[in-house]
Amino acid sequence: MISDITLGQYFPTPSPMHRADPRLKICLTVFAIVLLFSSGNFVTLGLTVLYIFAGIVLSRIPFKLYLKALKPILILIVFTSLLNIFYGPGEPILRLGIFKITRAGLVNCVFVAIRIVLLILASSVLTFTTSPTQLTDAIERLLKPLAKLKVPVHDFAMMMTIALRFVPTLLEETDKIMAAQKARGADMESGGILQRIKALAPILIPLFVSAFRRAFDLATAMESRCYHGGEGRTKMKVLHFGRLDWTVLGVSGGLLALFILLSFLIPATL
Repeated sequence: MISDITLGQYFPTPSPMHRADPRLKICLTVFAIVLLFSSGNFVTLGLTVLYIFAGIVLSRIPFKLYLKALKPILILIVFTSLLNIFYGPGEPILRLGIFKITRAGLVNCVFVAIRIVLLILASSVLTFTTSPTQLTDAIERLLKPLAKLKVPVHDFAMMMTIALRFVPTLLEETDKIMAAQKARGADMESGGILQRIKALAPILIPLFVSAFRRAFDLATAMESRCYHGGEGRTKMKVLHFGRLDWTVLGVSGGLLALFILLSFLIPATL
């Protein structure tokens, strides 16, 4: 299960999405999230599906990697969807004691499942096609106006990047600790839920110790290289918005406005 988590991983591939400006990709991801939660009928939801899958196709990353990103939260998707199936007005189709299943509940179930899946896919397109360094520069440039309000934009972007950078490292460390504990006879797969939770203690304690040690080593390395934040720093690769980037951003903004308009014109399904 640990090896199935792809959060924060970057897959270098020659594709249009990889070559796009990282600020553009962040804006497109925000557009996709707004589309997801503003869709109130199957027409706009279907258009959102096409919008996100266009990004997946342009990324040229095997679809199995996107499915791998969904695997760790599959239980959450099923649980949340089944929970929403019992909430909905109208005549009940089926009664299970005090619970009732209606047509509106079934529609809620489908909408919630599709929204969660598309949310993970849209986020995966961003992280799969953008390196942590590019992501830091993009976040810092997008939040640059807040620097005039004395907001530590550079520090915020650096913290996010370091957090994303350490996710694969900590996952690899977790695999090593689990293998070492199993070699010592630890049983982590049998018993009830409480027993499995207790079996995690020999994993979590060494993992926290390793994480703090890595954080201390990183801080020492940054201080030894005279790192003092973003003051006076220059960029080796300066981000520039090209004509194609502005065109894609404008078209996507127009589509966003169109989708929101369709949500008001077409009767809501929920």
